[in-house]
Amino acid sequence: MRNAFNFRRKKIAQLVLGSLFVAGNACAQTTIDVGTAQVGTGGDSSTAYGKESAPYVAPTQGSLVSTQPQSIISQQYIQQNASATSNYTDIINIAPSVYSIDPNGPGMMESQSGGPYIRGFSDGQYNVTFDGIPWGDSNDFTHHSTSYFMAQDIGGIVVDRGPGDASNIGDATFGGTIAVRSKDPLAAGTFTPYATVGSWNTRMVGGEFDTGVMKNFGDASAFVDYRKAQTDGYLTNAKQDRGNLFVKYVKPVGDNTVLTFVTMQNTIHQNVPYGATLSTIATYGKNYGLSNNPMSQDCACYNYDEIRSDFEYVGLNTTQGSLKIDNKAYTYAYYHNGFNGLGVGINQPNATAATIVGPNAVANAVGDVPGGAMFMNYRSWGDIFKASESFGKDSLDFGIWMDRQNNVRQAWNTDATTGGIVIDNPFGGGRIMNDSLTTLQPYAQYDWKATDALTVTPGVKYAYFRRTLDAAVNQGATGDPLNTEQSWAKALPALVAHYMIQPNWSAYAQYAEGFLAPNLNAFFPAKGTTTPLPGELNPESTQNYQIGTTWKSRQLTLSGDIYKIDFTNQATKVACGVYTCYQNTGGVKYNGVEGEATYYLGQGFSLYGNYAINNYTLSTPGFLPDVAKTTATAGAIYNQGPAYASLIAKYVGGRYGIATDVNGNPIYFGGFTVTNFNTSYEFKNLGSWAKDVKVGFQINNIFNYNNVYDAPTNDSTTGEAMYFVYPERNYELTVSVDM
Repeated sequence: MRNAFNFRRKKIAQLVLGSLFVAGNACAQTTIDVGTAQVGTGGDSSTAYGKESAPYVAPTQGSLVSTQPQSIISQQYIQQNASATSNYTDIINIAPSVYSIDPNGPGMMESQSGGPYIRGFSDGQYNVTFDGIPWGDSNDFTHHSTSYFMAQDIGGIVVDRGPGDASNIGDATFGGTIAVRSKDPLAAGTFTPYATVGSWNTRMVGGEFDTGVMKNFGDASAFVDYRKAQTDGYLTNAKQDRGNLFVKYVKPVGDNTVLTFVTMQNTIHQNVPYGATLSTIATYGKNYGLSNNPMSQDCACYNYDEIRSDFEYVGLNTTQGSLKIDNKAYTYAYYHNGFNGLGVGINQPNATAATIVGPNAVANAVGDVPGGAMFMNYRSWGDIFKASESFGKDSLDFGIWMDRQNNVRQAWNTDATTGGIVIDNPFGGGRIMNDSLTTLQPYAQYDWKATDALTVTPGVKYAYFRRTLDAAVNQGATGDPLNTEQSWAKALPALVAHYMIQPNWSAYAQYAEGFLAPNLNAFFPAKGTTTPLPGELNPESTQNYQIGTTWKSRQLTLSGDIYKIDFTNQATKVACGVYTCYQNTGGVKYNGVEGEATYYLGQGFSLYGNYAINNYTLSTPGFLPDVAKTTATAGAIYNQGPAYASLIAKYVGGRYGIATDVNGNPIYFGGFTVTNFNTSYEFKNLGSWAKDVKVGFQINNIFNYNNVYDAPTNDSTTGEAMYFVYPERNYELTVSVDM
């Protein structure tokens, strides 16, 4: 029986690896080569190189099978280095050409400056996938990092820098893909409670239960993980209270099929500041976020979010002869109730008699605080079908992605003091909108083995987007009704070549086109107009050229690439208060070079570094905000036996902010370096009550860099830029017990 059971598990492992490769041409995490992260072992690479090796300890590394620049971040690195409250946005900050900052502390607030940035592309200009499923807001393709997955359930992340081959699906493929992979259930039954305490009254408690492989249930396995996290945050009165549940169930069906079910449930209450002017910082301190003054628009009592979200999918991986199939049917939702002071900044005036306009108007009473309220509720339903048919050494990959997101959005002005709705308030109007986005992306590509070492893959993807808008009160200058729809479509060719120079050394070259439909705000009329002109709703598009190489051995991982991107009709974020606005900056030419390496010195010691240069040239005079020309990382790692320690410094080069000064001039921010220290020790076999106990200690920003790093918007009254300051040095202690 034991031999039969082992045989079945080997077949299952082969099946999952093979099927994920089929699915993975479209999602970066599945191009991970064996030896970097093994499916079913939680990212452990010891069977290929051993734990005392560069591929095992590398914070980021390339892939020998990848056909574009990518950085693999393993589960082992995440478990040892990620803050307990962190999101994927915090974890990927280490990768080349990437920077991401949570101004309230790790995982304690979404980036308020358009990040994370990848090669200068902001959130909304690249994909984020979870187990290969693209997700995000349909209105602008951005992502709410605090409302979905947490570090404890992530089995690895791959940062793909580029549009990928034809099988890479998603709304924003041209800017790249952040591919997050869920971790796998453990092979043995285990209960793991854990707890964290840290700076700013941060605390988290949680527990994970793994069933192990259940022989009486057809070798099924599962885990359930729940955590409750609370923090006051670095910024004043910017609290966060979050609960997160994650469940994963994996069931083999025979020797050739695996079923997977995943569900995630998240709730969050958070107070969200928008930055502070220099004068406010000088008066109240660098960490000023919100006040507790009920007579002020920036009171935390008026600026908060209540959000519920969920994510579910059912996956089928099967091999039938020479045909491999990977299918995922999924749904996810986001329900957001938001409240805010009507203006942005501490200087906003309260209501006066002048706010009462119109014969039937209802307005703020004199001296009351004007506020705003909104809700945005949406759900997506979709399916991803991927297949691969082998023809000798060659293969044909084909599939289709279908997604429909329905979104209901309303906003209105309030008398925040009384909670009443305000009508005809000159501070601004509201919105009553129903919109939808339908996406359809079929693809096909052929892997031609020209030689045993060279594979050439031509392919094409057809990207189709259809937006509908039924607005009784349309967001924009007029607030008039608007009922309209528009579609965009384009065939996107790709051609990649991959060459295995040696078994541990590969190279690739890629040409691919990218395409992104206009955001929903393209339907919002500008001042002085009543409706957008269809000819002005032009999609963004790119032509990408990339070459690169990866080397791997026990002692060294080394990757490098050169890229060139021709970008047309780019939309760039600009400051406009509590909303996100865009302007068309025309054509942009990007080019750069990137590299990353880990060197294993021996006796558990390793050195790590990455470096990237990201250049751009605009077709018209101007600048792109938050494009750091240079990013770099350097660090030392010790990993031997039960002990782990890392000291890693990240440098982000100079860049312009989003906001401007009072005269409309751009604001330049110099480069900065932040260094983090992590250490942990695992006590083994303590007795019958516990298998293992792990204690981890973390110091973020060890040298206490604490300066302004960006200006995301302007004060509504004074026109002054509003800044965020990098969070000061902070600490975290985590204890987990395997029982």
